[in-house]
Amino acid sequence: MAAKDSSELPQEVSESSCFVPDGVGLSCALGRTTHLGVGAHQDDLEFMAMAGILSCYQQKDAWFGGIICTDGAGSARAGEFAHFTDEAMKKVRGEEQRKAAVVGEYTFVAQLEHPSALLKDRNLRSRIVKELRAYITATKPEIIYTHNPFDKHPSHLGVLKALLEALLSLPSKDRPQKLIGCEVWRSLDWLPEHLKLIQNVSAHGGLSEQLNACFASQIAGGKRYDLAVEGRRLANATFHEAHQIDAASKAAFAVDLSALIDSKAIPLDAYVERVLADFQSEIRVALGKL
Repeated sequence: MAAKDSSELPQEVSESSCFVPDGVGLSCALGRTTHLGVGAHQDDLEFMAMAGILSCYQQKDAWFGGIICTDGAGSARAGEFAHFTDEAMKKVRGEEQRKAAVVGEYTFVAQLEHPSALLKDRNLRSRIVKELRAYITATKPEIIYTHNPFDKHPSHLGVLKALLEALLSLPSKDRPQKLIGCEVWRSLDWLPEHLKLIQNVSAHGGLSEQLNACFASQIAGGKRYDLAVEGRRLANATFHEAHQIDAASKAAFAVDLSALIDSKAIPLDAYVERVLADFQSEIRVALGKL
């Protein structure tokens, strides 16, 4: 794909916010995106959207791109990072995310660098909504991976709501084919089986560990996300089926949120209520059979 002049990009797309690992023009990097991850924090893409990263890794016709909405200033810190200021942490976390983009061979990663408080305030999210709309318009991905509505982290929920607003502001034809909600701060193993997406993330052994290791400030800072994420994936694969041999050595669970952005999109609250009702029904049916 030939690179276009960056002046053709929407004005909300900032070259200074974007990193392109292989150095092609920004328009080209955005335009070749097929799978897009939209997360709140540096490391969210690697922890939740591994299926998308693996689908594109070392492929010629599939490219994973990422958008991080916050600046990383509120990170927990201990050990060698205990005395880092917020400004120092922002710099470190940004560098870690760029390193992960190189390791994972992303087409681009954009770091919008907003304070987390912006995501949690419905009256202040409009700027992020405009930026997300611009990046989606520039990338036109087939699939978007993001946070799910059952996540307990308020910043994650803020990203989801901003992303939905951005997507619904676009014509139906310009929206992705699929919107996938991924697990981070709450596992999705409880989802009713007919709603659960089981993603095999066993391929390219060692890549997920390499990506996790990019975020040393979090690991050395007192949060062993590297072990926790891999442990969850191992547990998902083992505990998914009681009477069958494991189909994968590592699995990630997700939920298809495409009904929230299709031509007959339903409200988020109604969708959540429907899923919870299905969960309640599944439990009652299982108990009633005994």
